[in-house]
Amino acid sequence: MSALNGAMPHVQVLAAAGARSLAECAVPLGQSGWVSFMVGTADRDTLDATLRTRLKQVAEVAAVSDRRIMARRADEVRQVSDAFLAEASLQMDASLDVKSTVRRVARTAVPAIAEGCVVHLCLPEGLRAVSLAHVDAGEQQWLGKVAAEDAWLTAALQRVLDSGQALALKGEGLRGGPFGPASSGAGRAVRAISVNPLKARGRTLGTLTFLYHRTVVADGASGFLAGLAARAALAIDTSTLYEERRRHVVSLQRHLLPSELPRVPGLELSSAYEVGDVSLDVGGDFYDAVPGAGGEVTLLIGDVCGRGAEAAALTGLARHTLRTLIEDGSTPEHALERLNQALVREGTSRFVTALVAVLVPDGKGFRVRYWSAGHPAPLVRRQDGTVAELLAHGDLLGVLEDIEYGSESVRLAPGDALVMFTDGVTEARSADGTFFESRLRDEVARQGAGEARGFAERLAEAVVEFRATGADDIAVLVARAESAG
Repeated sequence: MSALNGAMPHVQVLAAAGARSLAECAVPLGQSGWVSFMVGTADRDTLDATLRTRLKQVAEVAAVSDRRIMARRADEVRQVSDAFLAEASLQMDASLDVKSTVRRVARTAVPAIAEGCVVHLCLPEGLRAVSLAHVDAGEQQWLGKVAAEDAWLTAALQRVLDSGQALALKGEGLRGGPFGPASSGAGRAVRAISVNPLKARGRTLGTLTFLYHRTVVADGASGFLAGLAARAALAIDTSTLYEERRRHVVSLQRHLLPSELPRVPGLELSSAYEVGDVSLDVGGDFYDAVPGAGGEVTLLIGDVCGRGAEAAALTGLARHTLRTLIEDGSTPEHALERLNQALVREGTSRFVTALVAVLVPDGKGFRVRYWSAGHPAPLVRRQDGTVAELLAHGDLLGVLEDIEYGSESVRLAPGDALVMFTDGVTEARSADGTFFESRLRDEVARQGAGEARGFAERLAEAVVEFRATGADDIAVLVARAESAG
């Protein structure tokens, strides 16, 4: 005891108890910790082999207990990490919109993982910060400026992109940058940063950066951060691919429909098209309007069964066949017959429905004759708001070699409107299972009370607002005779 520092608290305690000799056993613990056991004796001879054996046994028990505690803690951390990653995946996968997805990535991580988070993506114009979050809302603007403009951070991110490996910096590793004690302003609170590459499906999409105010958070978390980055990258990549496919589908769909409707004296034409399928396959609905030399106009609307590339091909075939034949002077009956023959020759398993209406000027209104090939019956909205369904019957196209077409006629007085649509309108369902068909006439009466130019768009919007289920597209074509005076 005399050889020890008498000022040390444990020496003072042992000396006060009468100890003259000291035996100590030190045991290393997990996370760089230590524990020591000390026994003081009245004389040195008491420190025999038996006491040493007892101390060794105590040390072994302590070491085993520590390993068990550390294993249990590691298992708890693993369970919490797995649960967080699962919840984060659900949150990030909840949207197929790219902007919404990257916002969810940042908001999911703050403050659960770190005090700040920045998502950078590799865009055509270069690496750009697209989303960020900070636990202190007052630091959002500072973090946004650093993420967009700081050269030190940009260089660090580029190192990660070039190597494909994660990077963790603290202490001296932050020197020269906007973070750490040596920096100024809000960056002084940041004690460490970690940067993980966002990689999915063989592509590097960008980086995921975390800012820590507590360095301990960044220690030993490489596996967890890599897992989170992988999930974030997959969600972002999925959203990006979805957006690209959507643009392609919209472009293709646009080419399957007329770019604009013709101007017909005495008529106001309007149309609308709404995609109903979340899988983003091209739909089979089509419409067109073909003006004639005598002031008449032929309206076409149809629907190809199914979706996808084959449906798109048949949609183009159906619309352009009918339009070309009518422009060349064929009657609607002949045009429908020729289209049916073409579809039968194709040997496709898909059928087509179509409705052709010819509107001929008749005094102050129009005389309408229409032909149906298995298509939903059109409606007429009179100027006083009453709505009537027109008789329509006929065989589907592309099924039988010899078919019959239903043909009827009606007159549109000034202010009256002919409303044509596909079955995506009637078969749209609300959350309680109600079909839109049950309220179609009321909506036609209501939406037709507004300006003639937007009649079709308003009706389609009413269907979309009503629809909770239903994967079919919606096409609406409306012709309203101009009101007298």
